[in-house]
Amino acid sequence: MRTSTDGQLAEVFSAFLKLGLTSFGGPIAHLGYFRDELVLRRRWIDEEAYADLVALCQFLPGPASSQVGFSLGILRGGGWRAGSRPSRASPSPPPSSSSRSPWGRGGPGPLAAGVLHGLKLVAVAVVAQAVWGMARTLAPDRPRAGLGLAALWLVVLLPGAAGQLGAIALGAAGGLLLCRGPGAGSGHAAAFPVSRRTGLASLALFAALLVLPGSVAALTGSGALAAFDAFYRAGALVFGGGHVVLPLLQASLVGPGFVTTDAFLAGYGAAQAVPGPLFTVAAYLGAVLQGAPGGVPGAALALAAIFLPGLLLVLGTLPFWDALRARPGAQAAMRGTNAAVVGILAAALHDPVWTSSVHSPRDMAVAATGFVLLTVGRAPPWLVVLLSAAAGARLGP
Repeated sequence: MRTSTDGQLAEVFSAFLKLGLTSFGGPIAHLGYFRDELVLRRRWIDEEAYADLVALCQFLPGPASSQVGFSLGILRGGGWRAGSRPSRASPSPPPSSSSRSPWGRGGPGPLAAGVLHGLKLVAVAVVAQAVWGMARTLAPDRPRAGLGLAALWLVVLLPGAAGQLGAIALGAAGGLLLCRGPGAGSGHAAAFPVSRRTGLASLALFAALLVLPGSVAALTGSGALAAFDAFYRAGALVFGGGHVVLPLLQASLVGPGFVTTDAFLAGYGAAQAVPGPLFTVAAYLGAVLQGAPGGVPGAALALAAIFLPGLLLVLGTLPFWDALRARPGAQAAMRGTNAAVVGILAAALHDPVWTSSVHSPRDMAVAATGFVLLTVGRAPPWLVVLLSAAAGARLGP
């Protein structure tokens, strides 16, 4: 007999499967896809609670967009279920040690390059739609619009994780001063089904795994534990988006000899060519590990290690986050952080989303068409993905 929980889990699986096949464009674009599919279409969570969640995950180390996905999966699945994306499988077969890209030395052909470029342009339309929609909901008055603008300036003037964290802190402080009183927000808090005991256990396990695998590996010489420690630390200590994990992985894997420089660069190129988070590069690197389990076991170990700290931090934080944001002062602070999130997304719309994708008037036309289809035409994102990929194939990179 099919239960309601089974139905919810099936819905979580199908929703994230679709997102995993179509979510090109990096972590900021993923937040836009989540908003369109899970906030606007499926209504798993309202706009304000979604922005609260984004702000929380921006504060935590780890892949913020994936942590938002974990949280939404937990919320809808009724337990410790998180969104799973098919792109977390190895993005391409392991190359030879001489390969520098997943396409070989010559790079992708013109048709493949055009399709990939068209897929990047989808991210421009999706993020622009998210910024426009969230600004109307989360920054509808002068105080919050001003906080959003201040956050944008701070992120522009202070790039990287410091600017993002500073913008959220500025939004919280501004919210406490400017956004108090009833009627400033109409959303309701989402109740995440995670107990405080589970939260404390998750935080304890997170801390233990930062110390124990590396220590045991040093004593026993276990290559598998050393590899797990390298990927886990990279996932636990990264702030500021998926690209920041690359130097951490390079230092942890290339220096000790787990992965060659050529294989590392090839894995990065492969991860760029598939939808989903950049952390998927871990599957590729795990498959080509030297001196430790490679192949499918290595890929599974690397994926589990790099995503595990983000999941543990989410599980450890959500029960206390639920209690904190029920307080009036916290609600005022979150109205300010929600406005700051709009500013952060607006800054990211320019760099890296726009600067990495739009290189000509034709590119701008494709992105603008996608934006109009999403906002005015109410077209589903998967259709815009297909049309943009076709446009990229026709127009070329």
